[in-house]
Amino acid sequence: MGEGDLAPGGSTAAAHGGWIVLEDEAGFSMTPPTRRTWSRRGRTPVINVRGRSQRRISIAALACYRPGRRSRLIYRLKHHTDHKQPGRRSLAWTDYRDLLIAAHHQLNAPITLVWDNLNVHRDARLRAFIDGCDWLTVFYLPTYAPDLNPVECVWSVLRRTSQANIAFTDPDHLRRTLRHGLRIVQYRSDIIDGCLTATGLTPPTSRLKPQ
Repeated sequence: MGEGDLAPGGSTAAAHGGWIVLEDEAGFSMTPPTRRTWSRRGRTPVINVRGRSQRRISIAALACYRPGRRSRLIYRLKHHTDHKQPGRRSLAWTDYRDLLIAAHHQLNAPITLVWDNLNVHRDARLRAFIDGCDWLTVFYLPTYAPDLNPVECVWSVLRRTSQANIAFTDPDHLRRTLRHGLRIVQYRSDIIDGCLTATGLTPPTSRLKPQ
């Protein structure tokens, strides 16, 4: 296992023959994003939303790239209880651990993981898990650099297509809609590739090197 910061133009043996994987997480609520639509002149369209906006669903996703292979999107979704109920309303370190284990099983190759400096990513228990994985190498993005993460583009696609202007009836409706939108992206490797291109990062023909 190796660990370091993202260094453009570098190389690492762990990236050779494996997958370069970028991770990000996002929260979705019963209040949908709105887009322009048609209506009768002088009448502003109104979307009536049921439930509290605090009823939240968190998603962690991995955009996976490997030379000569179809790009992949792997994700995990977690529904949090109402804001009045006790309990964590964000992803725990165990959620990231389980996501990485599942990704390793699906990709069946070494993983070079690139993610941000979220506090849970630096959790000592998660770092101990990473230290024990010979198939996993971790790099950290620079602080405040969402423009370098292709998964941010995936969230944008999801909000502009599957989620926009929908009056969700309940959290299950929201969850089904999100899963459907993510499955569409999973089957469209060109979208996943386009999200990487939008960041300006070099496609995975080059390698990464710890500083």
